[in-house]
Amino acid sequence: MHMKHDLRPLAPHEVRAMLADGGELALIDLREELIFSRGHLLHARSIPLSRLELNFARLVPRLDTRIVLCDEADGLAERAAAVLASAGYEDLFALAGGAAAWAGTGLELFSGVNVPSKAFGELVEHACATPSISADELHQMMRAGRDLVVLDSRPFDEYRRISIPTGVNVPGAELVLRVRDAAPSPDTLVVVNCAGRTRSIIGAQSLRNAGVPNRVVALRNGTMGWSLAGHQCDSGQNRRVPHVSAAALSWARSASDALARRFAVPRIDREKLDTLRRDRTRTLYLFDVRNPEEYEAGHFPGALSAPGGQLVQATDQYVGTLGARVVLSDDLEVRALMTASWLRQMGWKDVFVLAEAGNETGQPAAHILGPALPRELSLDCAELAELIARNAATVVDLSLSREYRKAHIPGAWFAIRSRLPAALKKIPLQGTLALTSEDGALASLAVREAASPANAPARYLSGGNAAWRAAGRPLIADETRMADEPVDMWLKPYERGTDTQNAMREYLAWEVDLLSRIERDGSAGFTLGSGA
Repeated sequence: MHMKHDLRPLAPHEVRAMLADGGELALIDLREELIFSRGHLLHARSIPLSRLELNFARLVPRLDTRIVLCDEADGLAERAAAVLASAGYEDLFALAGGAAAWAGTGLELFSGVNVPSKAFGELVEHACATPSISADELHQMMRAGRDLVVLDSRPFDEYRRISIPTGVNVPGAELVLRVRDAAPSPDTLVVVNCAGRTRSIIGAQSLRNAGVPNRVVALRNGTMGWSLAGHQCDSGQNRRVPHVSAAALSWARSASDALARRFAVPRIDREKLDTLRRDRTRTLYLFDVRNPEEYEAGHFPGALSAPGGQLVQATDQYVGTLGARVVLSDDLEVRALMTASWLRQMGWKDVFVLAEAGNETGQPAAHILGPALPRELSLDCAELAELIARNAATVVDLSLSREYRKAHIPGAWFAIRSRLPAALKKIPLQGTLALTSEDGALASLAVREAASPANAPARYLSGGNAAWRAAGRPLIADETRMADEPVDMWLKPYERGTDTQNAMREYLAWEVDLLSRIERDGSAGFTLGSGA
């Protein structure tokens, strides 16, 4: 049973005051991601109720953090508060009247996702006059044989999916570390690109801030702009700058050290980190900002992988508590110092650099809220297969809709866990109700909620779809039994069906418009260029 909880309502002006008082605060939006993307508070973190137990402890690790829950005045906050109180969270509030009440008082709501980071990128371009070139200009330079290099600042998997011809993958935080090897001649034009705007702008300005001798420009609107201009994109490329020369490392260390001094970024050692960890009055995040391969090879105990470029690009996906302390781990320091210089300008005051990596392998175990379920509520793959063969099971998949569309158990229905009762009314149930999800964790959390006298007996697939695949059993993508709308996912422009070009134009216009929106809102807290 859930513990009794005291969920205190706050008027919009009271939440606004909390945002300005300098204390730690977790502002959590419980709506599904697509609904969240249609209008939310600037600093809200998206943690849908359907996946609350899976994601909350990672984003809000300290139990006595002030937490404000946001919904549509539809009961999500009360349901979440019961779960959080059972897990030991103590300081729970709700935005009275939800997002609509916030807007009703004249305060700004923001569409889209990763808004603080995206808005910051637009401010950087405006305030720093970050130079850019159009896709047509770059295309003409390429055809003319101009001495240039295109550096793609996205993670490798994004680069592999689609890239600019000749582009070399150098993720954002790696740019200063690897640029001198990628462009050894100061006469080479360096073009930084991403999918849209933010990482191109931040990447190009990082190189400019570091004092690289080359002319550096951002590719205006990235691969989207390239595609919209009618130019052909590549896919499946693997060009990288795998090794850092001694000369490049020496220059990068000197350049990043100068920025660390400018933005007053402190370095700490293990002893200081242990002191910060013992302080139970503050939240501490420890991130390894190196590339994922280095992280997997060995990292500092307890560190989470957050490649520096992505940490700047999507800070809200990694740091759930405003005003928290952030420690960045990097044995070479360069990537951590560059990342910290941006976080400081984004308004994060307590950012530290740990010049160590460590030798721990594997991700820290995820902390899932809620009690473990008894074995009798689970099914293994053989048991479920036998039930399906006898038409004695109804399979409901609670995976993200993107994953469901890619691959699911034949005959499985799609549903969203927080809206499961309504979905079950649309499904012709027969036999055992078998819940599954990506790895079975979410299904195990939902199985008790699904069980009722009106429904079939409910079980969950142990290990979920991953176990089903590992057992050599089929997963399909050509069948869609949607018992709910796919409101669980905000889709990127290239995921939005056939009219991707119009989606790209709308997305790029949305990014550009963010600058005026954050000025109206007034709570961003950015301190661009105000280093010590």
